[in-house]
Order: sequence, then C-alpha cells, then structure tokens
Amino acid sequence: MNAQIGFTRRIANWAKGLSADEMQSLSVEASSREGSRNGSSREIERRRQLYEDVGSFLFAHDLDITPVNFGLALDYLTGNDHEIEKAVCAILKERGQITNVLAEKIITERHSKELTVDGLSRMLTSVEENLDRFHLLATESRTSASSYGEALQAQVSEIESDHSPEQLVSALVDLTRSMVDKTRQIEAEMRENQKKTNALQQSLESARKAAEQDHLTGLPNRRAFEVFLKEEVKAASAKGEALSVAFCDIDHFKHINDTHGHDTGDRVLRFVGSLFARISSEKCHVARHGGEEFVLLFRGKSVSEACEIVDQTRADLAARNLVDRNSGERMAQVSFSGGVADVFNYPTPRDALKAADRALYLAKEHGRNRVYMAAAITED
Repeated sequence: MNAQIGFTRRIANWAKGLSADEMQSLSVEASSREGSRNGSSREIERRRQLYEDVGSFLFAHDLDITPVNFGLALDYLTGNDHEIEKAVCAILKERGQITNVLAEKIITERHSKELTVDGLSRMLTSVEENLDRFHLLATESRTSASSYGEALQAQVSEIESDHSPEQLVSALVDLTRSMVDKTRQIEAEMRENQKKTNALQQSLESARKAAEQDHLTGLPNRRAFEVFLKEEVKAASAKGEALSVAFCDIDHFKHINDTHGHDTGDRVLRFVGSLFARISSEKCHVARHGGEEFVLLFRGKSVSEACEIVDQTRADLAARNLVDRNSGERMAQVSFSGGVADVFNYPTPRDALKAADRALYLAKEHGRNRVYMAAAITED
C-alpha cells in the first residue's frame, strides 16, 4: 500500500513539473483518443447503413439473398468494382431492373476475364518472380550480415595496431551506419514484395474459387467435385470408412423452362441446390454437376444410408408447392430422381459414378420422383 502511495506521489510531482506545452500535448492526445472512439462509432454506423442499402437493393429488384447477389449489390453501391458498377448501370438504364439471371451473367462475365489462361499464367509468373526476389533479398541479407561480421572482425583485429582509438571508433561507426542503411533498404524491399505477394495470393484464391464454384447456385462445380472425390477416396480408404456417391436430376426440367421461362428455371435450380446444401457437411460434399444434375458424396455412409438421406430430400421437395414469381401461379410438382452407388464396389471411382448415373436413369424410366440404389441393378 505504501509503495502504491509513493508511486502516486511521484506521478503527481512529475505532472506538476510539466510545462504548459507538455500539458497541452497530453490534452491533444486525450482528445485524439476521444476522436478515435467517435470515429469507431461512425464507422459502425456507416457499415450498418451500407448493409441496409444492400438489403434495400436486393429487395427492390426481387433478388435472391445469395453470395453472388450480395457481392454484386455491394460492389455497385460502393463503387468497389467499376466494371460491375457500369454493367449494373447499363442494365438499369435499359430495363429498369436487375434479375437473378442478369446478376449471374454480370458476375460470370466479370470473372471470365480474370480466368483466362493468359491471366492465370501472368499471375503465376508474378508469384514466381516474387519468390525469386524474396530468395535474392534473403541471400543479400545473409551476405550483408556476413560481410559486416568480417569487416567488424577486421576492425577489432586492428585494435592492437597503431591506429588511434578515435580512428577505430570512427571506422566502426561508419561500418555500422552502412550496415543499418543496407538493412533498412532490404527490409523496405521485403515489405513491398510481401504486399505484392499477398495481393497475388488473393487474386489466385479468387480465381481458384471462381473456377470451382457454380455461380448460379453457389455450390461447388464439377471440377471441384472431382477434387473432393479424389480426397475422400483416400480418406475413406485410410480410415476404413464407407463411401457412397449419388447422382440426382430434376424431373421434366426442360418442361419447366419451356412453360415458365429460364428465369423461373434458374430459381428452381437454386432452390433444389439449397435443399442439397442443407445436408452438406465435412463428410458430405454437394456439387452442381452440370445442367439440372447434382452430385453428392457421402463418407462414412453405406449406400443404403446415403440413399435414405437423398430420398428424404426428394420427399421434401416433392411435398412443396412452388409458385412462379413471374406469373404468381402455382407450379406443377417439382421433383428429382436419384441413383446411389457404393464407390468401393467398383474398380474405380469413375465406374461408381457411371453406376450411380445408370441407377438414376432407371429411376426415371420407372416413373421419376424416386431414388434407386445401383447395387439393386442387375447387369446383362
């Protein structure tokens, strides 16, 4: 307690000794902290308003709440992406409203420019150049440190020579100053290269995600699924787990497009994709395989267990009464058929995919809106 009182008194005495300028400096610092807090509040309010503006934009154009649409609205309202902003402005001027299909088209065209072979090649080349530069800087740093050590050793060795202490100190100061300047230069270049590398990594990650994502449903695409399949085959084999694959195809999808239009057809695809997404997990991968076809991979589930899960989703969809937003009319029953196969019952994973595909089309031939197991199929 006495120690605390003594410390408090020392602080008080120190404060009494402060000049008027120093007291003003402390006051400015306190005001700065208060301004920082106010700035933080303003930033929170700005972000809240931005979220409201994005929501209002989606609602005004009757857009689904998807990552694609949210990102488009954000880029348009903030001007973060001038290409998207110009595309949206052009459509609004021409049609007065953005639709889900048009939003997807804008995003797809925007990313397609980034995903050219030449574009990816340039990014990879830049990464390689930065890695080479990092290696060179690291080598220079080690060389500089080694040279500094050798030069310092040489100066120390001269202490016993005829040089005066003043000359030795001056030489050591010059040597140290040179080393400090060189170190600062290398550090500045490494910081700059780190920034460039981070930006390239983000670009490559965006390109990879865009290349492996279906922009309509937000699900992984066929390319991503093939990666999942290879990884899950290895994981299931190593742990002795079951591995089942399912193909699912929306029934009479062409009729849906012909009757209600492609905009409604796209809504159906997104809705069915969302139902499948609900059952996805670390051990259940869902992807849009192409067109109206979806594929699912279940690790740790037997073919009968996987079939039951898929069938529950089928029953959920078949029981729903979907409405065409364009006309307000109730649509005919929307359903899908499915086929499920045990991956390890076939020579290769590709053979298992073919077996699930055959089971799918057998389900369609037998009336649709049902799920068949490939194990139940007898080959001629």
